[in-house]
Amino acid sequence: MAVTDPIGDLLTRIRNGQLRGLAKISTPASRLRASVLDVLKSEGFIRGYAEVEFKGAAKQFEIELKYHEGHPVIRELKRVSTPGRRVYHSVDELKPHRNGLGIAIVSTPQGVMSDADAREKNVGGEVLCQVF
Repeated sequence: MAVTDPIGDLLTRIRNGQLRGLAKISTPASRLRASVLDVLKSEGFIRGYAEVEFKGAAKQFEIELKYHEGHPVIRELKRVSTPGRRVYHSVDELKPHRNGLGIAIVSTPQGVMSDADAREKNVGGEVLCQVF
């Protein structure tokens, strides 16, 4: 089945996996999803991910979800920019979320990064999602 919003699909799979209390989930592999997962891993929201290749099937990412004292580390995943409504922010508009406890994942000309890295590198871009 074709997915029109791969980032929305990824975030929904993470949300559903955490609601079920799963240790690992899988999602189709792509470079954009890998970039988003790299940011989530570097910010400490997931344990990690690995690319898995099945015989005769497309590559998948196996994502290890992170829990603290039985509760998911990710409390809220929110898609900001959608295929029907793109949201772009300049550096001045990228503000810290939840007093610095949350992050926004931004797709910039220099790659996909957190909002703090984008402010540090002085670049803006498309706000993909917010993570709290």
